[in-house]
Amino acid sequence: MTEREVTKRISINPKVCHGKPCIKGTRVMAQQILDLLAGGLLIEEIISEDYFPDLTKEDVLACIAFANQLLKEEEIHFYELETATP
Repeated sequence: MTEREVTKRISINPKVCHGKPCIKGTRVMAQQILDLLAGGLLIEEIISEDYFPDLTKEDVLACIAFANQLLKEEEIHFYELETATP
């Protein structure tokens, strides 16, 4: 999914869900969708009557692509926490 396709489906508005990325036209946050996917749900389950029937497969894929873009742009540093010695 291209960045342009993602921006057609994901919006960030400070007046909606405290500025968290949401699927356009909804108050469904991208994070909610990613949490469901991380929990093992299939796309078909997420867009079913049990969860978010107004969403489409493309909306869910846009959430994944959005998160992927964020990670690509993020510089992550790993470090070991110092432990106190008694």
